[in-house]
Amino acid sequence: MMKRDAFVCGMRILSAGGLLLCLAAEMSTAETPAPVTISGEAARGPFDQSAASVQALVVTGSGAVYAGSFGHGIFRTADKGSIWVPVGGGVTDPFILSLTVARDGAVYAGTFRGGVFRSHDDGKSWQSVNAGLKRLEVKALMAADDGLYAGTSDGVYRLNEPEDRWSVVTTGLDDVLVHALARSTDGTLYAGTSGKGVLRFKRHSSGWSRMQHGLKNHEGMIENFIRVLVIDQDQSILAGTFDGGVFRSADGGLTWRSISRALPNDSIRGIVLLDQGVIVATGNGVFKTSDKGKQWIPVNKGLTSLSVQSLISVGGGGLYAGTSEGVFRSDDGLTWTAVNQGLDVGMAPPPFLFR
Repeated sequence: MMKRDAFVCGMRILSAGGLLLCLAAEMSTAETPAPVTISGEAARGPFDQSAASVQALVVTGSGAVYAGSFGHGIFRTADKGSIWVPVGGGVTDPFILSLTVARDGAVYAGTFRGGVFRSHDDGKSWQSVNAGLKRLEVKALMAADDGLYAGTSDGVYRLNEPEDRWSVVTTGLDDVLVHALARSTDGTLYAGTSGKGVLRFKRHSSGWSRMQHGLKNHEGMIENFIRVLVIDQDQSILAGTFDGGVFRSADGGLTWRSISRALPNDSIRGIVLLDQGVIVATGNGVFKTSDKGKQWIPVNKGLTSLSVQSLISVGGGGLYAGTSEGVFRSDDGLTWTAVNQGLDVGMAPPPFLFR
């Protein structure tokens, strides 16, 4: 008669959310099975990765590049990505969502749960700059001629530098998550949001106005989820959506038209304006158009991680792409090279540990 295996069920209550787990452990003398392997490597967990997932990139006036990762803080390179150095000392939240460089050269970082941090010494030290912020999730940072702006989960704020305190730009975006910010030469602000599309705030106006005429996806539905906003030299606005492609407005957001019907992937993560066209980062690689969206050409040679999270231009046709598996550099806008030395950081901690 075969011996029946015995099981012990242990009960444990986790503090995060009060989740009740029943853990069953088989009591037997059998050896612990070896890890499942895929192509010779141990199977990865949901937060495991070979290189840091880079959500934000910014280049300084001196040419140094900062990379904000999701779970591993901030990195800096001064040699075009040959070596990345962690520089997040003082940043209490390692989940970096946004980066910008102010007019005085200070670098600002927006985080998932910790608000805004600033460094005046090439990233060696950081100080929190959160006075006045109602919520500390900061998805967008924008340095403009008239100061620094932050897109948060409670609308748009502007930093009053003498007091080092944030104040809400205007009412109307309470509890609205702002993913993207842009500012025209006449001082008009644009906000790309989750749920309310594109909004505009003109100087001396009473508040934010929704700008949605023509902002419709392939099925005729209004695009209310905007991830990227860019304004070109002609003051036309390009809006990148979560899953509806790219739209362009030539009249300050009053009307929009799609320029991405031929784009293979509609999840837009970044838009870069070049003299010879527009390059966009998507959930399935990087694409370029030189004819205002009539045709999109993939420019992914060497880009082994196609899940692109961020894209920046560094002048002279050079580009950096932050992906789910590190950073790639392109010197010609056509081919890519992985530049991940120093970004091989292994497993990222779960975000809920940093509430």
